[in-house]
Amino acid sequence: MTKLNKLKWVVAIAAAFFVGTTFASKVSAATINNDYALGSNQGSSLRTSNNVIIAHATAVYAPAKNVAIYENREWYNTGAYVQYIVGDGGKIYRVGAEGYQAWGAGSWANANAPVQIELAQTYNNAEFRKDYVAYVNLLRSSAIKYGIPTNVDSSAWRGVKSHLWITNHVWGDHTDPYGYLASHGITKAQFAHNVKYGFSSSGNNVNPAPTPTPKPAKPTNKKAVHVTYALHQKGKKWLSPVKDFSSGSNGFAGVPNSVHDMLYIKVNRGSIKYRVHTKEDGWLPWVHKANKNDTVNGVAGIKGHTIDGVQIVYTTPKGETYQQAYYRSQTTQRANYLGTCADNGSVSGYDSWAGVLGEPLDRLQIHINDNSKY
Repeated sequence: MTKLNKLKWVVAIAAAFFVGTTFASKVSAATINNDYALGSNQGSSLRTSNNVIIAHATAVYAPAKNVAIYENREWYNTGAYVQYIVGDGGKIYRVGAEGYQAWGAGSWANANAPVQIELAQTYNNAEFRKDYVAYVNLLRSSAIKYGIPTNVDSSAWRGVKSHLWITNHVWGDHTDPYGYLASHGITKAQFAHNVKYGFSSSGNNVNPAPTPTPKPAKPTNKKAVHVTYALHQKGKKWLSPVKDFSSGSNGFAGVPNSVHDMLYIKVNRGSIKYRVHTKEDGWLPWVHKANKNDTVNGVAGIKGHTIDGVQIVYTTPKGETYQQAYYRSQTTQRANYLGTCADNGSVSGYDSWAGVLGEPLDRLQIHINDNSKY
């Protein structure tokens, strides 16, 4: 997704719902709607180097048309737009011009991508299938058009790249489109295969991946892992530690509608690292220990500085069944918990970290397991 405030997208897209008329033209056997394309005097005038095609997801459940309307109207104010939005049952909306820099994933990506494509999000599986086929084929055909390899997220600096690849290798904090694809059962491997080979006009795989022979199940060696954690209430004191999570006031660390400035986390086996984002400092260094009396190396955070984001990674001991940290948070500015995070980015939603930047975190839940218990 382009680097925008998600709430701002939701409000603006909803307002755009009833705007616009349809005028479509045929381009490369796909119907491209140009109603919301930027004019010749809009958008960047800089040409791209043709090295990558970038795959995004919008991170908001709203019609693709609304996203296109919003990008067309607000491209200058938000500093964000891409060439195409795919959705609404396989429709394609053009915003930016191919071969010219869009503003979708940072300076390097924008300079090297002649085409960046957003996939609009829907809960409807039938609509998703149509969207996915159009999205995959547009990614693939764009790569072929510009002489770019159709390999997805390879180690080479040319090819089709997810926004997650850009984050991991260049700059940023986005993980799309994998969380959204996973919510509809599409794995990274399947996505890469589909982009490499494409879909026929009937929506079938041109070269279906062979069904692998199931491997014998390995005996499990799952051990119980307990996580203990506590938050420090800003201007006051350390709160009582919480073990795993349950319900009621003992089910989370923190105080509702309060601000917190320090955090410690420890596990009874394996290892864990964690860090916090504060409104004053941004992301602080990773912490590997847990000692509330050591505010330099034993806790994450700075006394008096407001925590608004938390990131956690758990490492399973060698030979044991793989487990990870599942965690979620709530802020002082909204009711209910935000989406669940998984430390390997496998859960659709807020995969990278818990929180909303700019909104003080007022409670936190964590557990270690091989599946989410929320």
